[in-house]
Amino acid sequence: MPTTETAKLSTATSKRLFRLHSYVGLMLLDCALIVMTFLVVEGLAVNSLTSLHGVNVAAMVILIYLCIAINGQAYSLEALQFPNVAGGKALIHMILTMLASHSFLYFAHVGDQISRLPFTISIVISAFLLAAARRPYASYVLRIARGDLTNDLLIKDGVAFEAQPHAHVVDAVEAHLQPDLNDPYMLHRLGCWLQSFDRVVIACPAENAAQWRLLLQGANIQGEIIIPGIDLSGVIGVGSFENRSTQIVSKGPLSMANRAQKRIFDLAITAPALILLAPLMLIVAIAIKLESPGPVFFLQDRVGRGNRLFKIMKFRSMRDDLTDHSGAISASRDDLRITKVGAIIRRTSIDELPQLINVLRGDMSLVGPRPHALGSTAGNKPFWEVSQLYWCRHSLKPGITGLAQVRGFRGATEQAQDLENRLRADLEYIQNWSFMREVLILLGTLRVLVHKNAF
Repeated sequence: MPTTETAKLSTATSKRLFRLHSYVGLMLLDCALIVMTFLVVEGLAVNSLTSLHGVNVAAMVILIYLCIAINGQAYSLEALQFPNVAGGKALIHMILTMLASHSFLYFAHVGDQISRLPFTISIVISAFLLAAARRPYASYVLRIARGDLTNDLLIKDGVAFEAQPHAHVVDAVEAHLQPDLNDPYMLHRLGCWLQSFDRVVIACPAENAAQWRLLLQGANIQGEIIIPGIDLSGVIGVGSFENRSTQIVSKGPLSMANRAQKRIFDLAITAPALILLAPLMLIVAIAIKLESPGPVFFLQDRVGRGNRLFKIMKFRSMRDDLTDHSGAISASRDDLRITKVGAIIRRTSIDELPQLINVLRGDMSLVGPRPHALGSTAGNKPFWEVSQLYWCRHSLKPGITGLAQVRGFRGATEQAQDLENRLRADLEYIQNWSFMREVLILLGTLRVLVHKNAF
């Protein structure tokens, strides 16, 4: 990538890190205000400002408040751009915290150990302090960021458009980003460009709008299109860029809080699982090496989040000299390429275990649409030729398991219908994501680890 393009991506990444630091700073400020309030109020109640009782109570309140606030997106771009709205949310979150705290104290049978009046006064004062702190904190952050908190990218696709000198602008022709839904490598390049930005605006002729719309819907980003004339198909909102109206056609499917929740869930399960499964994985690795020459792991390019390519890891289950790295030839029930060890680990899904490393690295998630190889076909057609909606399934990280697998859509895709069944399930998962559904899919996977279509 040329130096100027690298510099643009570096600047975009630095803004994203700055916002993350700002969210953490606001979170620490909230914690400090709550501790200070409880320490003073509880201290005055017992005539001792050095009493640790207030700190202990504050620790419980902070834990409950952060769970509620993070789930309510209190630490997000909105908190920095609209401090008055964020202040109102802080008040609501503290009220919910008070109710949740009282419930916890009641069921834990420790309510009599805490004075209700100082506790209530501390909650009320904390709520107003948190709300009042939003505006000066947001002003401080905006001053440091010089009023620009987001990373916007303008892609000019055959349309003349004058942008401000500081804007990130890419010419689609020069960057080889002309929309082509039949070119997975073009989508990979686009995904690499977009991964550091929060918003992309496309200036294009009307005839290219439909293709850009589909590309943006699979890119895990807020995507907007500036086109001459009015075409409202697929539009989910209206925005503006450089005093020009834009059509918002895509948004990332998950909020920052949901993404954090999903990532924490992945790490909480993956790290212990790798430790517990290490002996089994070592035995499998030795068995693979003893049976046939070649590497233990099978690495293959797969389509990941934002349609970017990544290397998936699996235990090698086929003879190395007959392995198909493109994925064009699906495994069959009596496939002669599969080794004896390979047949066992494929039938029991043990061959998928190294993908836990992909999850740890952040390439994949435990639950999500299964990643496919570029050579995969259904009815002798590449997946994206069967349905152009195929690219929209990559707005989330791919998963070791997913809704399609739980519903039994596994094995070779011999007909177009095989892919369409999986695609419908994947898009349903993305559109209706919830943490509880994530857990249920993972539990449901235990029932289909050994499956008649796993070969």
